[in-house]
Amino acid sequence: MNSTTGTVDFKVGDETYQTWYNIVGDLKSGKRPLVTLHGGPGMSHIYMISHTEIYSLYGIPVIFYDQLGIGKSTHLRDKPAEFWTPELFMDELDNLLVQLGVESDFDLLGHSWGGMLAADYVAQRQPPGLHRLVISSSPPSEQLWDESMLGYLEAFPAEFKEMVLKHEREGTVSSAEYQAAIQVFMNKHTCQTMPWPEELVASFASVEEDPTVSNAMSGTAQFHSTGSLRTWSVIDRLHRIPCPTLVTNGPEEGAQDYVIAPFIEKIPKVKWVRFAKSHIAFFEDRDYYFKAIGDFLRVD
Repeated sequence: MNSTTGTVDFKVGDETYQTWYNIVGDLKSGKRPLVTLHGGPGMSHIYMISHTEIYSLYGIPVIFYDQLGIGKSTHLRDKPAEFWTPELFMDELDNLLVQLGVESDFDLLGHSWGGMLAADYVAQRQPPGLHRLVISSSPPSEQLWDESMLGYLEAFPAEFKEMVLKHEREGTVSSAEYQAAIQVFMNKHTCQTMPWPEELVASFASVEEDPTVSNAMSGTAQFHSTGSLRTWSVIDRLHRIPCPTLVTNGPEEGAQDYVIAPFIEKIPKVKWVRFAKSHIAFFEDRDYYFKAIGDFLRVD
């Protein structure tokens, strides 16, 4: 498979960092490329790599990259929490598009946090070269996500719920007991494919290796966001998304139906596809997922 990796310089103030990218396919093929935004914040792109299927099936070039502070891009462990903002990552995306020469003709797909970033980026900046947007298993506000996850927790036995919330209250989320409980929860509401694919395990490991971005933006608790995104919402800007948009979700994930409803109600040109399971349909419902994405991207 034709694959090219490299880095581009990304200037922030007086400092220059590197954004690592991987292009699958040929950007000169005449087919509009798909730029992918991974989740987290703070997970590497590795779990997204199955989106090479878009190239294999349809010949559409796919661009992956690690956001700043993550994976193979520059790590900045000493930066204060206020450094890490959605605007920083919007600037990085703008820079990458220009450096790769695709800013005048591209599609955009974001999963989870990547979809939050993508929606906010398009609503605020309305990039003229963007043709189609895919928001995959993402909430339009962090508050809705937290409410959804807490709702799922209510379905677990009372002692399980109290143990989890006690660890979050007391700041002992690194304990083996809490981590084991969270894995049980995620096996139902994050990825139901067992065992978890190696790429997903690797991306979660990248957060453990450097939790700087994750801790700053999300915090350390699973059910109560304590980072800078805790008050984030794009709901009042969704009407400003001008391009055709595909929103996808599953019935057993944080971005369940009522959570994504603002996307469906407020984005002018929107299509909704609902998959059968939880948060990562490209592992859980692979064939249907990539057909839905391919069908949407190939409409002229």
